[in-house]
Amino acid sequence: MALSNRSSARPALSATRARQGRLGKHVMWVLVVGLALTILGFFAAYSWRSDDLASTEPNNATQQMDAQAFDAPEPAAVNPQPADAADPGAAAPR
Repeated sequence: MALSNRSSARPALSATRARQGRLGKHVMWVLVVGLALTILGFFAAYSWRSDDLASTEPNNATQQMDAQAFDAPEPAAVNPQPADAADPGAAAPR
């Protein structure tokens, strides 16, 4: 088998330039169609579940457990205790 000494007529490209993708109409159409399908999908999903998303009371307060969660006793009053070290004029305990 003989080695070929043919030279290539192609221009030499650096590795960075060879890895770069091309921008063109085909890439733009793929992006536009993908975006349109995404928007259409979100619109279809919202339309399908719009009644559930618009309701503010999904169970219309018919479940007793929901009411019991808010039946809590009144919180105790907070009485701050004076600190002995904070008041320099206070008498020291004996």
